Amino acid sequence: MAQKNVKDKEAQRQENIEQTVSAAEQFFNENKKVILGAVIAVLVIGLAVLAYNKFIYQPKCVEAMQQTYPAEMSFQSGEYELALNGDGNNLGFADIIAEYGTKSGKAVYLYAGICELQLGNYESALSYLKKYKGKEPILAARALSCQGDAYVGLGDYAAAVRSYKAAAERADNIFAPAYLLKEGSAHEALGQKAEALACYKAIEENYPSSLEAYEIAKNIARVTE
Repeated sequence: MAQKNVKDKEAQRQENIEQTVSAAEQFFNENKKVILGAVIAVLVIGLAVLAYNKFIYQPKCVEAMQQTYPAEMSFQSGEYELALNGDGNNLGFADIIAEYGTKSGKAVYLYAGICELQLGNYESALSYLKKYKGKEPILAARALSCQGDAYVGLGDYAAAVRSYKAAAERADNIFAPAYLLKEGSAHEALGQKAEALACYKAIEENYPSSLEAYEIAKNIARVTE
């Protein structure tokens, strides 16, 4: 009796499989034009993406990096106007961004922002710096600090405080004391002596070997008078 039940179950299972296969075949036969069309469309799109990446995007990236090299050299030499706007023969960062976007790397926005900052164009500096989306902590922190410098240039010390604080929190390294010092100075400009003191004490206690710590006692004395 048990053997008969097993055979019945196996027969039922086989029948279910056959019905499923039959239904699938019927569905395919009824919709094969649509299915084949969808498969071909996916293949065409995939091939188009691969072709674009190999023959257009990658060469553009190489070209963009080659164009960026002279601008980087000018930047390293402190020739910020030349680095930003080029000389007619070589492109500057502004032109590279307009033509290539970030194909040469996300740092072009940071470079352009620092150039504008050094030239005293604070609104333009902020426009570039806020578009920098690099993930490397040290560079990301520097971009935030430069935003703070631009806000100071515009007289917006509250925004500067937020930028310097974010910079110090983003990169807990040798640059953090400098960001804390700038934050403290911005707090002082706002008349916030207690907040400034907290920044200066953080430098004294957490970064005693930093350059900023050597004369931090003067800052602490000034805000505790």
